[in-house]
Amino acid sequence: MKYYNEDTIIFLDGQFVKIRDASPSLFSQTLHYGNGAFEGIRSYQTIHGTKIFKPYEHFERLIQSCRLLHIPFHYSLEELTQLSYQVLEKNNLSSAYIRPLVMAGENMALSRTTGSSLMIAAWTWTKYFTRKEIDVCISSIQRPHPNSTKIEAKASGNYVNSIMASNEARHRGFDEALMLDTNGLVAGAPGANFFFEKNGVLYTTPLGSILPGITRQTVIEICRELELPIKEKWIKPEELLNADSAFFCGTAAEISAIGSIERHPMNKPWQSSLGFIVQQAYENMVMEKNYAYVIV
Repeated sequence: MKYYNEDTIIFLDGQFVKIRDASPSLFSQTLHYGNGAFEGIRSYQTIHGTKIFKPYEHFERLIQSCRLLHIPFHYSLEELTQLSYQVLEKNNLSSAYIRPLVMAGENMALSRTTGSSLMIAAWTWTKYFTRKEIDVCISSIQRPHPNSTKIEAKASGNYVNSIMASNEARHRGFDEALMLDTNGLVAGAPGANFFFEKNGVLYTTPLGSILPGITRQTVIEICRELELPIKEKWIKPEELLNADSAFFCGTAAEISAIGSIERHPMNKPWQSSLGFIVQQAYENMVMEKNYAYVIV
């Protein structure tokens, strides 16, 4: 995938510049140690024009991530939202993926920095997974213990763990990994949250060892609105080998159907699942259509 060309414009520290002219510091703690925070946000060409989906929720989390990581950051929700719309406009983008990145200042010591740098970029990214139903393996790479890092922060360094799990899955011939926590219970995908269906109920892992996903919360809101049974519970991996359906959800992944887990196929066709209802409702929601889905 090509994320930019020589004419791509980004926002960097108070200016809109062509990416070829951008010069972030090579001594940022983010580059050397992973001490940075980022977000992934989508915009859509809706029936009301170009709209960023839940920008305030994403930027609230970005600000909170910086606070948890002790990275100085002084932009407001409104400023961040307007800057993102300007990046879209300057690059003639409507349906796009937006990447804000807060880079910690220059400091080669393992201590907090006194400054930070903000970049906002955007590019066209249609589907995160190219297949309609993905094959998933249970990864040997575990999520970090909640006491070892700030799990609730979308911190750059946390994603080394995610890259290792995804690389392992693809090496084994799968599309993606399903990661466990340090207790051997289901956490989620390297870059998405996880839901599965059994006997007419959707289940997902409680908060505590997972990133509190904005799409995850949206799925819960959709289920409540449509009166679909949903529960949070700790999930043993062996429960999934007889699941009726399952899916990953995240800003990049959106609602991505899982076809099999460790080569065990789902019991239901995707089109007959609760996940399919959620997927259709989510697509309508982000396009600003009436997202009520009529079950027939």
